[in-house]
Amino acid sequence: MKRISTGLKTWELALLCALSVTLCAALWAQGETERIDDALIRLHVLAVSDDAEEQAVKLRVRDAVLALLRPRLAGAESREEAEERLRGALGELQRAAEQAAEGRQVTVTLTRERYPTRRYEGFALPAGRYTSLRVILGEGAGRNWWCVVYPPLCLDASGAETLIDALGEDTASILCADGHTVVRFKLLELWGKLRG
Repeated sequence: MKRISTGLKTWELALLCALSVTLCAALWAQGETERIDDALIRLHVLAVSDDAEEQAVKLRVRDAVLALLRPRLAGAESREEAEERLRGALGELQRAAEQAAEGRQVTVTLTRERYPTRRYEGFALPAGRYTSLRVILGEGAGRNWWCVVYPPLCLDASGAETLIDALGEDTASILCADGHTVVRFKLLELWGKLRG
């Protein structure tokens, strides 16, 4: 049998195969990250400073905002519906935050924001750009607090079950710690950092 020469050496073929696998993995990671980013709305409350009193005010503002969000987001069946409800309630959220902030300047916006990887009980969210309800006290130079308001992970204690309902089992399995998703999750983290 005559051997056909491809003109490529073994190491060149191995390098091409590795590059192909890497590109396929990157495309998969990008798709999964975008699907996760697009399914959630996060809440981010930033304190004036790290002073103990300012941190306590931040938590009171958080509680006031969450108290308003519970009834506003109850029954929302999609991220889009939840976002629409939030946009309609921005003025009310601003007033509640200002009242709880005890005279401090408050800015409430709904925007896209970059988040680092965040681990919660039973699951973790990869770094990425998420729709975010931002509540900034003063210059927002202090430690912050964040959670997921849609699906309502910080509005109730349902945690991973709520995440699975909102994202679907396949995507949620990437986030939930079951020992088989660690490598896939690391890939999502790395891809999220590369995307900026």
